Amino acid sequence: MSTSSTAAGHIAEAGIQPDETDELIVRLRELARTERLLVALDFDGTLAPEVDVPSHARALPEARRALLDLLKLDSTRVALISGRAMESLEHVSDLPDDVLLVGSHGVEIRLDSPTRLTLDTQELAQVDVLSEVLEEVADRVDDVWIESKPAGFALHTRLASEEGSRQAHLMALAETKSEIEGLTVREGKNVLEFSIRSTTKGEALLHLKEYTKATAVFYAGDDVTDEDAFAVLRSGDFGLKSGSGKTIAEFRVSDEAEVAQVLALLGQFRAEARMSAG
Repeated sequence: MSTSSTAAGHIAEAGIQPDETDELIVRLRELARTERLLVALDFDGTLAPEVDVPSHARALPEARRALLDLLKLDSTRVALISGRAMESLEHVSDLPDDVLLVGSHGVEIRLDSPTRLTLDTQELAQVDVLSEVLEEVADRVDDVWIESKPAGFALHTRLASEEGSRQAHLMALAETKSEIEGLTVREGKNVLEFSIRSTTKGEALLHLKEYTKATAVFYAGDDVTDEDAFAVLRSGDFGLKSGSGKTIAEFRVSDEAEVAQVLALLGQFRAEARMSAG
């Protein structure tokens, strides 16, 4: 039995129906033959299991190994697109510098040379107001905390009770709306994100596609915010949803371990395709 057949069997055993697995394999092989491939992924819930302390998150060893193998191939770029602040993403991802990084849903981008986010005076004042409002919300609800980001904040409710989470969301939405105009709000898994700059993962993915001159894109993600990235995929691209929830992605796997298996298959197929291309 070939390596690809074995991996396909493992995926099937993990919960994907055989006919879906067959189609997934066919589409991965097609994708692997493209001239210039961009492999872009969310981090938390896609490469790394979600944890209570964000700084403790790490990609599964199998996923990290698959990404490193892809990085060795010519005409193949790897990128992470995350809601995390860039500093946090760099810390938890622990990948080589030639991995392209997008933080804060596209507000921060690290390409092949460093970039720096600069806020003007008005934006800095808005960040200060936003900080005061959200800190007050966090003080009023148990087990709710805020994470600072370059252009805003994330209100985390993962550790709060269901009622506490509901109250925190309602208060934060109402009070930020009354204090700051034009604020971008994104709701994810156990988190409410507020940014004074409006960007999406879809916009970030299009920017990376143009930058890398990719002829096809692989994108995997698990959260509501990843739907913006799936929405900009075109014919010949490949969308992979990790976990439950509504999605427009073409394919779905159960968890981070299955994402790692798909990445390993893609790496194998890509290596074969590049070898055949000479």
